[in-house]
Amino acid sequence: MRIPYLPKLPRRTVRIRLTLLYGALFLLCGAGLLATTYVLVQDANTGIITSSDDGVIVVKPDGSVFMVGPGGSIESLDDVDARDGGSPPGLNPPPNGALTPQQLQAAHAQLVERMKRQLAAQNHAFLTRSGIALGVMSAVSLGLGWLVAGRVLRPVRTITTSTRQISATNLHQRLALQGPDDELKELGDTIDDLLTRLEAAFQSQRRFVANASHELRTPLARQRTVIQVALADPDATIDSLRTAHERVLNATYEQQRLIDALLTLARGERGLDRRQPVDVTDVATEVLLSRDAEAGRRGLRLTTRLDEAHTLGDPHLVERLVVNLVDNALCHNMTSGQLDVSTTTRDGAAVLTVTNTGPVIPADQVFRLFQPFQRLNPDRTHHDGGLGLGLSIVQAIATAHSATISAHPRPDGGMEITVAFPGAEPAIGAATQPRPASTRPS
Repeated sequence: MRIPYLPKLPRRTVRIRLTLLYGALFLLCGAGLLATTYVLVQDANTGIITSSDDGVIVVKPDGSVFMVGPGGSIESLDDVDARDGGSPPGLNPPPNGALTPQQLQAAHAQLVERMKRQLAAQNHAFLTRSGIALGVMSAVSLGLGWLVAGRVLRPVRTITTSTRQISATNLHQRLALQGPDDELKELGDTIDDLLTRLEAAFQSQRRFVANASHELRTPLARQRTVIQVALADPDATIDSLRTAHERVLNATYEQQRLIDALLTLARGERGLDRRQPVDVTDVATEVLLSRDAEAGRRGLRLTTRLDEAHTLGDPHLVERLVVNLVDNALCHNMTSGQLDVSTTTRDGAAVLTVTNTGPVIPADQVFRLFQPFQRLNPDRTHHDGGLGLGLSIVQAIATAHSATISAHPRPDGGMEITVAFPGAEPAIGAATQPRPASTRPS
């Protein structure tokens, strides 16, 4: 069966829906006003029979008939007849000039019938003219509604057009809507804020990819060079080949460390799927015990102040955060320097503070150190055992836990880093006694 061609209906845009809404509201309000006016007119016409040159003839509910004069005077038909020597309109006066009860009743019936016909004609004319006026004004309201809807939606069209023109190559552009501080301007400002965050994310991703490519290329190039030199040596021995393999193996370990760090960074930036109680103090204690020998080897003076500090989060990520902070303080310290680690609960937050001595850090360089592959020494060929990812991983893990980080360079060198986690009640069975402060010299 062949389906007849159906014309394509116009797309139901917001402008069309608003126009129909405006028209429907006007039609409903106009119909309500017309009905109210009709009821009021009907109530006002109750009892009015007809009019003459002398006034309006009114029949009251008790059957009495009166003449309301132009000045507001009220007279019975008997008084009118005695005054004018006549009879009500439409009646032939009797010979003696007075109306009998039968004539008065007939006059009443005649006037009531005349009233019905006159009111019916008036009501029909009123409804007809009002309906025509309502239809005309409804059409006018649809046209005005179309114009008003277009004027109201003009900022939305601006937002749509500008947003379509923005891509990954020109994320610096902004909508910058002008006008009153209303919902549409708020929407434009929200999109501008979103574009700002997207621009920062794209720039960070580009830097990350470039730096990661460079960092991964370095050990690969080192491996290839070592292998090529070993193979090109005609006098290669077992010892020289073993040395070459050990160098390749060390480069492989460096690659593995970098990949693990990148995975941890990606996991921290992804956020947390679930949270569980974490004792930051226990985590810091275990990390410090595992790094005690390294601190002694470097000749550092380790001072701890570990009070109760509980939060909700991922224990493995919190441990990685503490490890990175402590390792950063160990690697970037000075001979016979100092490392201070403390945990406490302050203003309902679990606070971890790591302070170390070391080289002087310019205040304007602190923020850069929390970006991936950023070191205090911008020369990438300088390797101190770090990958340039430690503090960026700390930043990502803290963001995933809704924690705040504050870092301040010390005037005599080194840095103080404080991480404040959202506080939580200690888990059932957890220790509640504060741990004493301790100082372990080298």
